[in-house]
Formats: sequence, C-alpha cells, structure tokens
Amino acid sequence: MKNIIFIAPPAAGKGTQSELLVKKYGFAHVSTGDLLRNEVAEQTELGREIEEKMQQGILISNEIVSALLKKRLSQKDNEAGYILDGYPRKYEQCKMLENIMQELNMKVDVVLYLDMDEETAMHRALGRITCPKCGRGFNRYEEATKPKTENICDDCNVELTSRSDDNEESFKIRFNQYVNEVEPILNYYKELGILKIIDNSGTPESTFAKIEEVI
Repeated sequence: MKNIIFIAPPAAGKGTQSELLVKKYGFAHVSTGDLLRNEVAEQTELGREIEEKMQQGILISNEIVSALLKKRLSQKDNEAGYILDGYPRKYEQCKMLENIMQELNMKVDVVLYLDMDEETAMHRALGRITCPKCGRGFNRYEEATKPKTENICDDCNVELTSRSDDNEESFKIRFNQYVNEVEPILNYYKELGILKIIDNSGTPESTFAKIEEVI
C-alpha cells in the first residue's frame, strides 16, 4: 500500500476522500490537527503547553508538530500505508518531513493535490454543515452529501451547524493565502517526481475514482 500526502485548498473535500480511502483500503489517517488535539485532551505536559499556546493564539512550532508526527508514524498501524493530512503546510516542513522519513526508514510514495478553482471551492465551503454531536459533515448544496432531512444529522437527528468563518469574504482570504503558501510545496514534490494533480471539479465519487487510478 502506498504512503500518501493529501494537499487541497479549503473545502476541496480532502476529509471526504480520506474517509473513503480508509474505509475501502484500510489506510491509517494521520492528521496533524488531530495529533495536537489528542495531546491536549490527554493533558500531557506537552499537551498543556500546546493548549496554552492555542489559547494565546501562538502558532505551534514546527519542532512540536514534527515530534508528534514522528511518534504517530512510528505506530504499527501505519505499516499498511498512511494518509498524511495537514502536513506539510509550509515549505520548510517538506524538509522536516523528509528527515522524519529517513529516521523511520519510510518514504512518501505519492503526493495528491486535489485541484479546484476558487468559485467551486467557495460554493462547497458556504454549504458545509456539521453535526455537533458526532462530527459528521454534510453539504446543503451537494446532492451526494445533503442530509436526508434539511439541516438535521442523518445519524443523530440533531440540528447541524456551520462554521462561523464560512462566509464569502473570509473564504476568499483563506483560499488566496493557501494558494500562495502551497505553490512552493507543490513545486518541491513535482521536482521529486511524486506529485499527482487530481481534477476535483466533479462529484466525490468521480474524484475518488481518479485517486484510485493513481494509488
């Protein structure tokens, strides 16, 4: 099984595609955001430090994220292949990840970039709604991911909520910032010959079929 890095602009459906791959092929889903939240939840010494920085609005250092990532990738469930989600976010993290891979005698086989134009991504973002109880995501504008009952979770039967920053103005800022930051990362993996660009303008099913062709 291949080891994968997922890169995608906001609202491109990276989480949906990760879930499909985990369900069908048994990949380990490694999210740096989850690693940070889990460390905080466990209230380790490092977790308390991370929580304090988050509360103060201080960015978590590359060194802390890399240490948590190395620990996670050392676990047995990654031997069947993993999906790395949320890392690298900066060009310098590409080199840090390469060092981690060398230390663990592992490698990244393919980098998947889910390509999507700003207008389509914004349409998806403004339609996102989430269950506050189970965390399942829906989209009020996408037929494939609409809830069966308007604004109600299919599983928990509770009212769905939307993110406070899912509005047109804030989305455009986030999208353009992301595009500027991701370009050097894409160029880095393109030079290594492992970057694959996936046309993500269609349905989640069509995108998944394209991903399957690559992996």
